Amino acid sequence: MARRVRRTLGPLDHRSQAILRAVIEEYVTTATPVGSQALVERYGLGVSSATVRNILAELEMAGLLSHPHTSAGRVPTDAGYRLYVESLADAMPLPAVEQLMIRHQFGQVEFASEHWFRLAATTLAGLTRAAGLATPAKPRAAHIRRVDLVAVNERMASLILVLREGSIKQSAVSLDASDAVDQPTLNRVAALLNDRLTDLTATRADQALARLGPEDELERIARRVGERIVRILREYDAAAVEEVFSDGLLNVMAAPEFAQSDKLRQVFTALENRAYLGELVADVASSGHIHLVIGAENPRAEMHGVSLVLAPYGRPGRAIGVVGVLGPTRMGYAQAIGTVRFVSGLMNELVDHLYA
Repeated sequence: MARRVRRTLGPLDHRSQAILRAVIEEYVTTATPVGSQALVERYGLGVSSATVRNILAELEMAGLLSHPHTSAGRVPTDAGYRLYVESLADAMPLPAVEQLMIRHQFGQVEFASEHWFRLAATTLAGLTRAAGLATPAKPRAAHIRRVDLVAVNERMASLILVLREGSIKQSAVSLDASDAVDQPTLNRVAALLNDRLTDLTATRADQALARLGPEDELERIARRVGERIVRILREYDAAAVEEVFSDGLLNVMAAPEFAQSDKLRQVFTALENRAYLGELVADVASSGHIHLVIGAENPRAEMHGVSLVLAPYGRPGRAIGVVGVLGPTRMGYAQAIGTVRFVSGLMNELVDHLYA
């Protein structure tokens, strides 16, 4: 994936910085082009409207603002947003009361890691009024944490496989005609599998299963179930991204930029592309910190109308996931960055607890 685009710009003086900041913050609030008179009246810039117009023209020539209509005000460009984020805007930390509230919510599902991702997406959406995104922390090779078996009938069992990284997989396993089993037998098979396979990857589990003999009934059934476990692990390992949890789509739909629903549909179709998401997650994971993709910095054309504020969480080399927000390029970046940073830090704590 292409790295974020940078433009060569001369340094801005304090007055130009103040005016660029004012244009962006006014446009984020109103979603309408910003004129010089509005800036003078609302932002106490201490200069005349004519001076503001001249500076707006200079910012436009520098590629930081654009002029959508002859008689309209200016709107920020992607390069303008980028400069604003990197040089002018400070991340807005979450108020302490909101931090406590979020910690309390996650505390209610502390040992149910499958709920963390939904809660992370919902929390991010609610606090930023954008779409919240979260992917489960995914390792290069998953490890078995626990195996459970539930009898469906004499020839079928439901396999519940819990991975150390937090995911839960469920699958039906058919049994040989000669292996008519009841629930107590399945409980013994599950105990055998937990004894032999806990903390193993697909490759090591396959090796352990090869040591089970066909003569013993329990070992024969365990081997059949174990082969299904290995297939599940290999399918999981082969996927670049297991799943994307999202919330707050209505927040983005309410933005005037997406009055045409087709635009937003294209965005979320792009997010369903696992190869694209895999590249995005890898890019964020390698950065190791808050990662922004603004508008046309994204190599996919359908994503040019939105920005992503993303952060990795997890343990490098073991399991990495991503949390973040998606919204129009006209988003409140300072609040989004502060919120994503807090939630990713909280997810780090949860993953550390899981591994501990």
